[in-house]
Amino acid sequence: MNMKRTRSRNHRPGGNGSSGSSGGGTRHHNGQIPLNRNHVFDSNGPEVRIRGTSQQLFEKYLQLGRDATSGGDRVTAEAYFQHAEHYFRILNAMNQAAQQAQAERQERVARSRPVYQPQHNESGPGEEQGEGYGEESTESEAVAS
Repeated sequence: MNMKRTRSRNHRPGGNGSSGSSGGGTRHHNGQIPLNRNHVFDSNGPEVRIRGTSQQLFEKYLQLGRDATSGGDRVTAEAYFQHAEHYFRILNAMNQAAQQAQAERQERVARSRPVYQPQHNESGPGEEQGEGYGEESTESEAVAS
């Protein structure tokens, strides 16, 4: 029996090959490709096939659009500019996701750190400094913790 390996583009071990056409099989539970700056896209643009990150594809399509404009081909230039805009939107989505993740990390770190609140000594004249220290907390201290 001749058992050849399947070499189809979307074949994944243990899967049915339905991982998508963007290369890489990693997907989140909602079916979207995770936003990663280093993710490589296979782009089938007008008249050309380009592979690279979203930043690289954006710059390449922008340059192709400029070249087509200078060559007088407005239709092809518009197609390239539309592809550039698509990858520009992907870049914006990645940047927003990165900022949101950073804000969430900072918030999580801030919640996990104990906040140091020095105890103020509010003893009047004639009272010892040690009396009543730490026995009762004021309302502001109770709310902060």
